[in-house]
Amino acid sequence: MRILAIHAANISYKVNRKTKFAEEIAAKEDALEDCLVLLSSVEKLDEVNPGLVARTAKENVVQWLAKLKATRVMIFPFAHLTSTLSSPAVALTVLKSLETGLKEAGVQVKRAPFGWYKEYDIKSKGHPLAERSMVICPYEGQACDFHCPYCENPIELRDIKDIDAGCSPAAAPERI
Repeated sequence: MRILAIHAANISYKVNRKTKFAEEIAAKEDALEDCLVLLSSVEKLDEVNPGLVARTAKENVVQWLAKLKATRVMIFPFAHLTSTLSSPAVALTVLKSLETGLKEAGVQVKRAPFGWYKEYDIKSKGHPLAERSMVICPYEGQACDFHCPYCENPIELRDIKDIDAGCSPAAAPERI
């Protein structure tokens, strides 16, 4: 999972058009002030352990909120942070689990709808900690074939063989 976190004075959005993966929605627009916006992409490897990905993302976000002394979050599905998207079903599950986990941690959370084209405005607070990139990996340190180049967690070849049609298990270590 990849997250671009922006400490924002405000965010607002309005849905325009649904995709074939759109979830049902009650409201076509929403806004939140003084919040951490989480532009979020769920990746193919996250399908290995979506529950762990959501829990780890929640822990990282809660820690970052404490540093910022912030209490509100807008989860914003944003497919453009990766070229290896998970299935829409897994992505929605992870985002909803992240939302639930943050609420259970006492955070005020809103989530922009999944599978919709949206107009949006974000006003960043513009301080040194206002933007942060996070990469959340789906592994917990088990024995494996090689390690994630981002977080050094283990990766099994069986988990990546279907990500890229041109990537065979034998070629995978060289490509990663």
